[in-house]
Amino acid sequence: MPTNTHESGLETIIADWLITKNGYEQGSNTDYNRESAVDEIRLFSFLEDTQPDHMEKLGVLSGGLKRVQFLDRLRGEIAKRGVIDVLRNGIKVYPVTDTVIMFYMTPSLNNPKAKELFEKNIFSITRQLQYSKDNTKLALDMVIFINGLPIITCELKNQLTKQNVDDAVLQYQNDRDPKELLLQFKRCMVHFAIDDTKIKFCTRLEGKKSWFLPFDKGYNDGAGNPPNPDGIMTDYLWKDILTKAELANIIENYAQVVEEKNNDTGKTSYKQIFPHYHQLSVVKMILKDVRAKNVGQKYLIQHSAGSGKSNSIAWLAHQLVGLEVDGVNI
Repeated sequence: MPTNTHESGLETIIADWLITKNGYEQGSNTDYNRESAVDEIRLFSFLEDTQPDHMEKLGVLSGGLKRVQFLDRLRGEIAKRGVIDVLRNGIKVYPVTDTVIMFYMTPSLNNPKAKELFEKNIFSITRQLQYSKDNTKLALDMVIFINGLPIITCELKNQLTKQNVDDAVLQYQNDRDPKELLLQFKRCMVHFAIDDTKIKFCTRLEGKKSWFLPFDKGYNDGAGNPPNPDGIMTDYLWKDILTKAELANIIENYAQVVEEKNNDTGKTSYKQIFPHYHQLSVVKMILKDVRAKNVGQKYLIQHSAGSGKSNSIAWLAHQLVGLEVDGVNI
């Protein structure tokens, strides 16, 4: 069987892994609603399965005006609060008095009901998503959804075709209009530029001003990724980061939109935060060690200047407070 050395080959590797090894569903362009920037099929499949009484009260399952109104409400809440907060906290929709849950969180060890609900979350991946209302030929290489809500976009390159991660960055900067609904600020959690050796990420697309940061493991105390005897250097992204458990962990404990106020001008701005690989790695390593050795240990963490020490400390402290072993706080 011939080897596919084009970027579609990398696309296939990633999608096949997530679908066959991690229980993702395969989405399609026919499932996607460009007016609302959601996978409408999986959104309502999740809601009907988990909250049928709410859906019946809202009258959205048969389509029509009430369904459009619900989608408009959801679209507005994501624009205002961001997809991360909507996943964490759900939305309020009249006449339902309770919150409509958009994502079931990671269950604690001794909570089988929460485990059952978490497993009802629908993780899906759509290849070559035609996201634009006005130019339907435009397509993103891959988009990842949770319960129909887009959280990650990806542009892929393969160095065997003489293109690399920087070409993917340029594609985002030059060919992806940040005014498109799917690409607007807070609509997705992160945007990845990926090739077979390196990964970069961006949390706010702003055309040529879009700022991409490395999401590499590092190698020999420097940049890049180590050789991978088992495959592609960047396969840790889909094998470790894009798993259901790890994406849920990032949504619940790391990703967020923060408000920043300029004391000189009085203006308020917003920044969306997504962890670097080294931040995820160090927090997870310490939590694992504390679970094994209990509290009271001392640790020295080495971060270079400007690499997010404050966030690493905050994320670690937050998770240490609720750390459990065998379902009991330590």
